[in-house]
Amino acid sequence: MKYNVPILKTERLLLRPVTQQDVEAMFDYTSRESVARYVTWHAHTSIEDTKAFLTFILNGYEQGNHLLWGIEYSGTLIGTIDFVTVDNTHKCGEIGFVLSEDYWNKGMTTEATKKLIDFGFQELKLVRIQARCFEENISSQKVMEKSGMQIEGLLRKSMFVKGQYKNVKMYAITDDDARNP
Repeated sequence: MKYNVPILKTERLLLRPVTQQDVEAMFDYTSRESVARYVTWHAHTSIEDTKAFLTFILNGYEQGNHLLWGIEYSGTLIGTIDFVTVDNTHKCGEIGFVLSEDYWNKGMTTEATKKLIDFGFQELKLVRIQARCFEENISSQKVMEKSGMQIEGLLRKSMFVKGQYKNVKMYAITDDDARNP
């Protein structure tokens, strides 16, 4: 299935396709070790790393196979949120997100996640949306819980990331959960 990435608005945020013009703002947070700590990729060491990542995203937009939004606050790109996967046979999707540490603990990731969950159920007609995080990533666990997701379990040593096996917590929300919070 080919996707278009529509502009979505929340109370404080604009969720929109990223562009090449976002390279400096994106490098600002992707180059921080604190941000890269809980993701599968290493911190970007040069703006060329960020340009390559943006090219990958933009190519995905052209092919219609990326559902990734830039998270914009007050005119500045502060992170991204996306459907990492969408399984149209089973009507399931998985959300992933990353946010500049300058905006942590302000409810912005939760706000963006809730909007993407609504989009997933209403527009993509999904019946299940899940998200995973490393066991030690307490902040992401809080985002998932505040977004209405429930913990489904611990996947022990389920990912090999940056030279080590990581335990991963699985959270999910179903369309029934969303209708009857």
